[in-house]
Amino acid sequence: MDLRKLRLDDPTATFSEERDEYERDYARLIQSPAFRRLQGKSQVFGAGSGDYYRTRLTHSIEVSQITREVARRLNQQYPFLTEQEHPALVLDQAVVECAALAHDLGHPPFGHKGEEVLNTLLTEQFGMKYEGNAQNYRILNFLEKRAGSDSGLDLTAAVLLAINKYPYCLDDPGRIKGVYSSEWDSIKELRDKWHIPDGCRTLETQLMDLCDDIAYSTHDIEDGIRAGKIQMHRAFFEDEWLSEHLVEEIVNDEGNLEVGWEKVDIKGMVKETLASYLEQWEEVYVWSGKESSRARREMKARWVSTFAGRVGIIDDPDRKWKKVTFVKDGREDFELLRTMEILKKLAWVTLIKDFRVQRLQMRSEIMIRKLWESFILPENGRRIIPPDWIDNYERHKSKWPWPRFVADYISGMTDTYAEKVYSELFANKSGSIYERD
Repeated sequence: MDLRKLRLDDPTATFSEERDEYERDYARLIQSPAFRRLQGKSQVFGAGSGDYYRTRLTHSIEVSQITREVARRLNQQYPFLTEQEHPALVLDQAVVECAALAHDLGHPPFGHKGEEVLNTLLTEQFGMKYEGNAQNYRILNFLEKRAGSDSGLDLTAAVLLAINKYPYCLDDPGRIKGVYSSEWDSIKELRDKWHIPDGCRTLETQLMDLCDDIAYSTHDIEDGIRAGKIQMHRAFFEDEWLSEHLVEEIVNDEGNLEVGWEKVDIKGMVKETLASYLEQWEEVYVWSGKESSRARREMKARWVSTFAGRVGIIDDPDRKWKKVTFVKDGREDFELLRTMEILKKLAWVTLIKDFRVQRLQMRSEIMIRKLWESFILPENGRRIIPPDWIDNYERHKSKWPWPRFVADYISGMTDTYAEKVYSELFANKSGSIYERD
């Protein structure tokens, strides 16, 4: 039995040879409603802010392209990958592409603000959690439907584990990210069959996660320059306010402690990176005939190429495993990792902390809270939640408590649909009530 192509729902199933199993997974993902809804979910700017800006859908497609190309190169560079001695130490291009396409399915409307609000509501009122990565598995293993199945997309083990960025049970004390206990048992079952050490991730997961960061640190900046939030002149890049806030974000980010910040002067490196970035922009701007649109695309392309070209695999002696990271001269390139983090923080500070974006986020929080209040009492929610959702709840309510059901329903909304339902419930005037949900 090929453990990588095992399917949880029917491990003995056989299919025709017309399509590879991973191509079957790819088709199931891109044809799923959850994937299509990503086009209406915020990346940085609200979905609908303009045709130029990225949504969760375009972001996921771009991550999949980077991931697949890097996987192709690494398979040529590292002979051990072709030996496939361990199912978790493999880089299949089709698998990493599927993982990248699916990695953001669990994000609710209105980006990270939506995730934060839903988690707060569930935690404070019911002692439950909401987390985007965990919600991925609610969607893939339970909420999504496919022909011939009443529950989930029934993806291969390789793809399911490649999506598992945080290989822990979220409901364990102290966990901030992970997998809900309702789905963790099946994920842990696969990990045990593969003999993956506790806390370790497959190479395909690691590559997808790193390429996600590459996309954040390059594409979001491109959108920020286009929107005028990142101003490409010295007064902006040399502003003390900017460097101080970047340092603050780096220091306060507890998930970013493994790149050796304690070994460098953080403020000095921030200023050096900003100066270098602006200097490169000035060169590219002239090279591009002083056309801002060409310069933005060229800057993005150069940085993606720089980061993607330095991805490699090294031994991880602490975990007795392998690690996908930036590599220089056979060792982990902490300087490039720190540079990427500075660029990610540049996008965060200039875009997310912009007062107009903060206004949108406050508006988003109000809408999600009001929707929650409308649905959370079952006697009210049953009257105004679509019948197919209620029917599904009735079939599965023994393992689907009402608060989780409400969180699932809200989190599946696009930004526009959430605004539509909010308007129907609270605005003075709305569109026709006969519009299809």
